[in-house]
Amino acid sequence: MEDTPARPWVLYLVECAGDRLYAGITNDLAARFAAHCAGRGARFTKAFPPVRIVAASALPSRSHALKAEHALKQRPRADKLRWLASCGVPVALDDAPAREPT
Repeated sequence: MEDTPARPWVLYLVECAGDRLYAGITNDLAARFAAHCAGRGARFTKAFPPVRIVAASALPSRSHALKAEHALKQRPRADKLRWLASCGVPVALDDAPAREPT
């Protein structure tokens, strides 16, 4: 059996329709974004379709990621934008999957 390293947990921020932001966690960002785009990711992203991933930050464990997600979701939009500018790792448009326009 081959030892494959565990994928890190990631706190991410998605820009959604209507200039809204959605925060979530995952250990497979591409698959999670695809689920959001397909309407399976979360009720919020089903109502406000995702446009693109705008930030992602790796965290040491699922527990840390859950706590960071909860804290970020409690903050007002201005704080989320501050996190995006300071703590998040901007995701280059070439690297991030984007939703096809409908």
